[in-house]
Amino acid sequence: MIERDVLERVLGEAMARGGRFAEVFAEDVRTTGAVLDDGKVEDLSSGRDRGVGLRVVSGDTTGFAHTSDLSETGLLHAARTAAAAASKGGGGTVQVALDEQSAPAPNRVATDPGGVAKATKVELLRQADEAAREAETVVSQVMARYGDSRRQILVANSDGLLATDDQIKTSFSVACVAEGDVGLQTGHRSVGHTIGFELFDRYDVQELARDAARVAALKLEARPAPSGSMPVVIGPGSGGVLFHEACGHGLEADLVRKGASVFANRIGEQVATPLVTIIDDGTVPGEWGCFAVDDEGRPAQRNVLIEDGYLVDYMWDGLRADQEGRPSSGNGRRQTYRHLPMVRMTNTYLPGGQDDPADIIAGTENGVYVATLGGGQVNTATGDFVFGMTEAYLIENGEITAPIREGNLIGSGPDTLTRIDALGDDFAWGPPGMCGKDGQGVPVGDGVPTLRVTSLTIGGTAA
Repeated sequence: MIERDVLERVLGEAMARGGRFAEVFAEDVRTTGAVLDDGKVEDLSSGRDRGVGLRVVSGDTTGFAHTSDLSETGLLHAARTAAAAASKGGGGTVQVALDEQSAPAPNRVATDPGGVAKATKVELLRQADEAAREAETVVSQVMARYGDSRRQILVANSDGLLATDDQIKTSFSVACVAEGDVGLQTGHRSVGHTIGFELFDRYDVQELARDAARVAALKLEARPAPSGSMPVVIGPGSGGVLFHEACGHGLEADLVRKGASVFANRIGEQVATPLVTIIDDGTVPGEWGCFAVDDEGRPAQRNVLIEDGYLVDYMWDGLRADQEGRPSSGNGRRQTYRHLPMVRMTNTYLPGGQDDPADIIAGTENGVYVATLGGGQVNTATGDFVFGMTEAYLIENGEITAPIREGNLIGSGPDTLTRIDALGDDFAWGPPGMCGKDGQGVPVGDGVPTLRVTSLTIGGTAA
């Protein structure tokens, strides 16, 4: 996107006022989206966003400027603006020599979705719509979404780093509404990977639609969710969002350094049962949060955060790592070139254990089985969380029985980690997600096997 000699001159200008660090982050993003709602194409769009963010650090002050003008004149102006914001004086000329670095791409893209006709993408939406309506006659509305993106980035800094990455993502989702005597109920399924159009060699959109319709129809016969504390078994895949929210954010170094995490100053302590190991890994091939280099140019890494119940490390971006005199863990991420990087998760997961999932259910006399978790929120300072259960069932006498209507799962992240007493051997990745933090959203993945928490609070409506 930008010639090396231009980058070197821009970085030199950024450092000329006495800054101790300067960085150029260039980004070029192309997107395509399509939405079919109630049998009609409601949206079919393409977009492109291209620009540069310049960061200058001087002492404890960070100056930041961004521009969509990629000419040398525009870049030099942005560099001076960022430097002036960070500068406490100084002057002179600084020379920066860049050394190009590379990191292996975590996956190979077989078919660039940018080369696939829009008509082909819309046809997938129509197939999903028809399949959902044919599967369940009570389905009254279907919304199907298709999306793909190509994000190319370049990072250069005053330490001499020069790195690039090319990230292609493809996704598909179906939401169904079923109508009955109890009103309207919904079912939803989504898939997404950091791969190309070959996503649809792995997944059948008609099968996804039929499954979404099944869940919506099933809820028409569901009982109200119970209330109170009880054992909860969480199914493989989407339950990973629980750990993303309940403890993942609390293990991000910026929150730890600000004292806004319940896990601050606890390295080496036992924080979970010995069954629990939590890993954040940006190198998982094809997962939603994978990449070759993060948005500071550092290679993606596999970072063990909790091991056999003990807290062993946090996630780090470059700025926080430099302040601690340690390397970055490859967790510096930003939403766009208009944003500063911060510590963010990538693909966060709890690996599988050795228990048979059927035995976990059979060993739970009464409780709730959560097949799919929805959105949630957490207070990172206390670890308290609330999640929606979008597909859940009663467990009665060691068997999964009646479906229950949507309710909330309420608890504390640190407390939940100490109450996991069974871990299945059926690990699965959950659906693609977007993680929000301080107004920025980035793509993330998460996953878990079947697991049991001895006690969580269910916020339902049953007496």
